[in-house]
Amino acid sequence: MTNATVLWWRLLYPILMLTIKTAITVYHNLKQKVSFLYKKLNLQKIEPTKGRKFLIPIIDLLALGLFRARENIATKRSLADIFNLRQHYKTLVVNLNRFGHLVALMLLLMLRQNRDGAHVIKHTDATDIPVCLVKNGAKHKTMAALAAWGKTGKGWFYGLKLHLTSDLGRKVLAVTFTRGNQPDSTVFLKLNQDLTGIFLADAAYTGEALAREFHEENRRWLLAGPRKNMRKLMSRLEATLYATRMMVEWNFRCLKMTYGIQTSLPRSINGYLAHYVYALTAFVLG
Repeated sequence: MTNATVLWWRLLYPILMLTIKTAITVYHNLKQKVSFLYKKLNLQKIEPTKGRKFLIPIIDLLALGLFRARENIATKRSLADIFNLRQHYKTLVVNLNRFGHLVALMLLLMLRQNRDGAHVIKHTDATDIPVCLVKNGAKHKTMAALAAWGKTGKGWFYGLKLHLTSDLGRKVLAVTFTRGNQPDSTVFLKLNQDLTGIFLADAAYTGEALAREFHEENRRWLLAGPRKNMRKLMSRLEATLYATRMMVEWNFRCLKMTYGIQTSLPRSINGYLAHYVYALTAFVLG
């Protein structure tokens, strides 16, 4: 090696080792949390007591899926390379999708726990989750049974909508997915049926009927921002409360940019749904 190569290697080696050490720490922390939730939900009862053991133990497998989302690793092949699992690549891919429902159970448990002591102020909103590029929407087949054309302020998309409620501390309290053309207001009641407090939402949730049906004296109240063509005025208190609604936008930004919830790589419906669940669960775990 040339002197320049040796110099660069000496400079990059400590950074590389620190990165590897950090990744290992993240993985083991995730594995500890998965193991705790796994036992709390008594999921070990599903493991076969006879026959061949899993090549990759279920707890390790779930931790790998969450690690991939946590580190925003684009492909499962890259994940296999990082953990030297190339010889078990097919098993890894199949079982990550196969056991996605276990991660969903963990997610539901954490959402219930987040509701204990949640802040009285809560935010509800929805965001687009495209399953492919706009130019490929007309011929996309994998998610055709669930996806639909929808439109946001950014333009048209083909995919799903993620509806989410979080509190002022950004703790996620409720999530659901719908087709891309589902009106936001039609999901609001079901999404928040067990929650109480002051709910802040954008103009998509405006409507006297919705506000009246949702309202419960001394328990919950919906404050939706007025549309631009409405003459409704806000009080100073309402405007101050409504200004906090951007907190839920930070959740969507983190899910898309840091946890990679938006994808077009899966080749099955189970692959897409498992990907979304791993991303959401990794985000809630923090």
